[in-house]
Amino acid sequence: MSYPAGRRARPFLAALSAALSASLPLAAKSQVVAPVETHLDEIAIAGIPANAPADAVGAEAAALLRKPSLTQASPVGLNLRTPSRGASRLGLTPLETPASLDIVSGETIRLRGQSSVLEAVSQNGTGITAFGSPGFGIGAFTARGFAGQNSIQTLFDGTRLYVGANTLTFPFDTWNVERIEVLRGPASVLYGEGAIGGIVNVVSKKPLFTPLNVARVGLGSDGLARAAVDTTGPIGESMAYRLNISGNRADGWISPNGEFRNLAISGALTLRATPDLTFTVSHDLGYQEPTRYWGTPLVNGRVLDAVRFNNYNVRDSKITYNDNWTQFRTEWTPSADITVRNTAYRLQSRRHWFDVEQTAYNPTTGLVDRSDYTEIYHSQEQIGNRFDATIRGSAFGLANQFTAGFDVNHIAFRHTNNFSGDFVETPTSVPLIGYDPGFFPANGRAVPAYATSTNQASVFAENRLELTDRLSFLAGVRFDAPHLSRVNLLNRTSFERSFRALGYRFGLVYAVAPDTTLYAQYATATDPVNSLISLSQSLAGFELSTGRQVEVGAKGLAFGGAVEWTLAGYRIVKDNLISNDPARPTVSVQVGQQSSYGAEAALSWLPAPGLRVDANLALLNAEYDAFSQGGVSFAGNRPINVPEQVANLWVNWAFARDWEARVGVQYVGAVFSDFANLARRPDYTLVTLGLDRQVTPSSRLSFRVFNLLDTVYAVDGRAAGGMNTCWYLGRPRSFEVAYTVAW
Repeated sequence: MSYPAGRRARPFLAALSAALSASLPLAAKSQVVAPVETHLDEIAIAGIPANAPADAVGAEAAALLRKPSLTQASPVGLNLRTPSRGASRLGLTPLETPASLDIVSGETIRLRGQSSVLEAVSQNGTGITAFGSPGFGIGAFTARGFAGQNSIQTLFDGTRLYVGANTLTFPFDTWNVERIEVLRGPASVLYGEGAIGGIVNVVSKKPLFTPLNVARVGLGSDGLARAAVDTTGPIGESMAYRLNISGNRADGWISPNGEFRNLAISGALTLRATPDLTFTVSHDLGYQEPTRYWGTPLVNGRVLDAVRFNNYNVRDSKITYNDNWTQFRTEWTPSADITVRNTAYRLQSRRHWFDVEQTAYNPTTGLVDRSDYTEIYHSQEQIGNRFDATIRGSAFGLANQFTAGFDVNHIAFRHTNNFSGDFVETPTSVPLIGYDPGFFPANGRAVPAYATSTNQASVFAENRLELTDRLSFLAGVRFDAPHLSRVNLLNRTSFERSFRALGYRFGLVYAVAPDTTLYAQYATATDPVNSLISLSQSLAGFELSTGRQVEVGAKGLAFGGAVEWTLAGYRIVKDNLISNDPARPTVSVQVGQQSSYGAEAALSWLPAPGLRVDANLALLNAEYDAFSQGGVSFAGNRPINVPEQVANLWVNWAFARDWEARVGVQYVGAVFSDFANLARRPDYTLVTLGLDRQVTPSSRLSFRVFNLLDTVYAVDGRAAGGMNTCWYLGRPRSFEVAYTVAW
């Protein structure tokens, strides 16, 4: 997009503004408006060469502009001028992209006390919520009327782990996060099947050639303890390193088996072989022992105060997740107009569940009935490579950017469980209060069940043509060809299945003014009918579900960047859902349809010196247009776990020198736990308070209160016979104190 030559002076002014901001005390810094053209790490800067790597330059330049210091301005808003690869492989900013994209900096996430990716996305992203129990791993997201790992992908540095059995367990910790990018709406043209609702791309911190060290310790209620360190710097003239370690543990708010602990270690080395050739090797390890809690049984449709903190799992229950991600990235920029990238990777996940997962209150006996004694092992390995090349030049005499590449993967998945063998479960019952949790049955151990081998290959291309100084046309296409082989390890039966998927999108972006754009987009997507790499034979005969979206919107900045705003309206239709044949209720056919339409808005505003307001709102209508099970039609009903109103509000106030207070409010509308929309989970509002004291320029003391009103709310639930039976409750009121120091 071209603008008058006078704008070329802005990078120098923006860099000067960021440098001055880094040296100001907290209260005074809030009076400096964030520069319009920004990259991200913990401070916004500009003046980056056009051919610099979009993934790393923000952190690099931020460290160069400031010595080790934790003096912070308020969060940097919507980052509409921040280049991103989450919504386009061309490295466009949200202002240049015909799609809805949130970019949340890692420092904003940590200042708000969001220690998990699930919290960071759902409390900052527009219209995206989280749900799930330990069976989902880190949980799952909903966006634009669609829910689950098969409709909203989670990526780490743009790399996707293929989801097995609807479970994803990495990334989970935010200490190593440089930013999180949330793209709402179909993303199959970028990342393949399984992204009709959008994607969440977690971008990690990269090695810097300027020394920087940060450490944090924290204590909180329920025995919470945190410790983390981040260190980076040069090794000679051409190599740099980064090491992040974060560990967390707590006794938990529920008993027994409420304790949890986790460890995240990320290490990376970057070699600048030549000024235009860079190699980076990284390894990320995640280990988790989450709380062994599967929900609280409801008594007469409500949570009794006497049982709110009770856990009905067995005494010897276990849940563990082990993840290892190794990636080798190459970036070559032979000229300012050509960039070539390649990422080779090996991803591993090992998971273990050993629990009783179903509880329900029995009004006849007054006891809690327990069932679904489950032991499961997941063993997954994914080896893959992603390559793309970007060329900036001209076409038909017009400025043009073009990217093309390929993506290949081999995934081996092995599922071991105790419901495919000879184990016959005997349900148990315990009192509501004063119960003995008991132990897992000795004869209920898991045996190998099935193994799958999946080979995937895809090609993709994307183009941006500047039709005029104000109007740009964007187009993208991707073709995927996964092939699945599955063998039953008990009886040695097997099957194979190949799929073909084509995704594409077209979009127009019109610059009404240098800082205001209008856009329109048409996009398509594909979703598997269940997790692709663990697809069962009963679903093997069905095609991928298909979807299409129309979206229009506007984005802009005003008053020198003091106001950033976005508006979007959309409609999505998803076809080929698995549904019962109306004429033959016992036969499944692929005739179902689901649709949603809605509006979203986000605002970041500096109304006065020392004060910042960040807010977003999403309203939607989602329903099944054609869908039935067991001969019962659910047309017109809302999909499970989908709220139709979602809002977030954050207010930061630097009320005195070296002091800053913040309040966050999250609202999530009511959802349903069943297709019939009889089992309703109520809406809820969560309030977070924060207070920061800048002890020295290089140290900060933080105090947080979560769920200030001690709201009892459910993030997931189960139902039977049109009634709620069990709710997976969110954490009660809790607090945390943390001290962070840089050197």
